[in-house]
Amino acid sequence: MPSQELTLYTFAMSHFCEKIRWTLDLCGLPFEEKPMTPVFHAVAARRMGGRGRTSLPILKISHTASRVSFVQDSTRILAWLDRESGPFDLLPRCELAQDVSAIESRFDKVGQDVARLIYAQAFKHPEKLLSFWSSSAAGWQRQCLKTAWPLVRAVYQHQLEMSPKGLEQAEHRLQQALVWLDGRLSDGRRFLVGNHLTVADVAVAALLAPLACPDEHPVFSQADFKRYMLPPSASWLRDRPALRWVRSMYKQHRTALPTGLTKEAVAAA
Repeated sequence: MPSQELTLYTFAMSHFCEKIRWTLDLCGLPFEEKPMTPVFHAVAARRMGGRGRTSLPILKISHTASRVSFVQDSTRILAWLDRESGPFDLLPRCELAQDVSAIESRFDKVGQDVARLIYAQAFKHPEKLLSFWSSSAAGWQRQCLKTAWPLVRAVYQHQLEMSPKGLEQAEHRLQQALVWLDGRLSDGRRFLVGNHLTVADVAVAALLAPLACPDEHPVFSQADFKRYMLPPSASWLRDRPALRWVRSMYKQHRTALPTGLTKEAVAAA
């Protein structure tokens, strides 16, 4: 790979950001992480992404001192990594590639439903949610978020399509995905595709991590996250093979804490 500096713009609580953070670590690509604060990130995200969207992650590539480029969206970042920095074992170009891509694409949609269910619960506990959101925020930003919370909540509920019917449909789709994953793992396989770790495993594990709460993640492992952010009555989540597999993936392959984040910093926010 040519000499390039990589900067990853993230949210501490985003499982889509974790998907790319983990991928970069496993590919051995050094990067600087810059956590952003929701709401206050919007102008910069639109400018960097150039697509009229405020979503993170965004990867900044500094080619030279005067030339930079940006890639927004986790799937687009994976495509850029494969095209510009590959090949990587994690991103196979062999006959496994189609299956890997299909699983990654499927669980990107599942990740949206995970977010809907997590936020449906989190919005009932705004002080706890804002503490996770503002782990890297300035004091005045934290105060602004508290003051503007009713408006912020309404905007996010609209963006995430969090009507009662929308949440019911999200839960149904998520249950279907977990049944599929339980079935995929029922033959005792360690990896979802082939006989080694691929981005299919990373994507699925990262995007389900808010439900599995692996010890290795500095946000999802927090006691307050487990108590206030998880759906309290979702018996269909408890102790199923899919979520045990997610925790196993983290234990075996996610030994380093996400750069720029520590459990202590999140807990102290």
